[in-house]
Amino acid sequence: AMVRELRYAAADGLEIDAILTTPKGRPEKNLPLIVLPHGGPEAQDDIRFDWWAQALASRGYAVLQPNYRGSTNRDNAFTEAGYGEWGGKMQTDLSDGVAFLAREGVIDPKRVCIVGASYGGYAALAGVTLQKGIYRCAVSVAGPADLAGRFHDEILRYGEQSYLVRYRKRSYGVTGDGDPKLKTISPAAHAGNVEVPLLLIHGKDDTVVPYSESQKMAAAMRAAGKSVEFVTLSGEDHWLSKSETRLQMLQATVAFVEKNNPPD
Repeated sequence: AMVRELRYAAADGLEIDAILTTPKGRPEKNLPLIVLPHGGPEAQDDIRFDWWAQALASRGYAVLQPNYRGSTNRDNAFTEAGYGEWGGKMQTDLSDGVAFLAREGVIDPKRVCIVGASYGGYAALAGVTLQKGIYRCAVSVAGPADLAGRFHDEILRYGEQSYLVRYRKRSYGVTGDGDPKLKTISPAAHAGNVEVPLLLIHGKDDTVVPYSESQKMAAAMRAAGKSVEFVTLSGEDHWLSKSETRLQMLQATVAFVEKNNPPD
């Protein structure tokens, strides 16, 4: 499918670079959209072949991959602009891209879902818990859901002075695991806000984002009286290293978005 770069302005005026993949044989007009934020968050998307974006485009979707603030596609200042913006401007950078494509007439703003893995999975969860009315469905693959609980476990394991814990404080914009901000940006604490279908997918042997994060999100959804689908990838790690379970993830994702956001 065709891949091109684009640039749009976030709500505060910051310019955001993004990658847009569009389905073969369809003009860039009124397309259904999948927002596919990258993990990291200190990483970036570019115009090289992306198997996940291409798979979704092959089913008739436009795919938007924003290099939101906090990404590494520019200088250090742009990366550092993401510090303290989990659930904040890093999140609205994504929905500002949706609004831009809608204004351009490229996509139908009523047919948008969000899909992502790792930090992208967090962004998918935040898109339907901390935001409302933007996405018709969400798929979170190995997404952190309970930031306070995960951070507490990391402090116990690695210590307050470890690089990881200091990095978490900086990236979350918090003083410690008891900081009330963590609850405000944790999707599991806001499961009651979800009004659209949600799919959780997680590798059972994930050592980066524990499998328990998706378990917590699923439990929070059920406690709030919300339905949720949960796919376990047996024997899979954080990076979807096994071809069989990578395919399982992809098939589950495609079936879910086709059901809840039909491309035609």
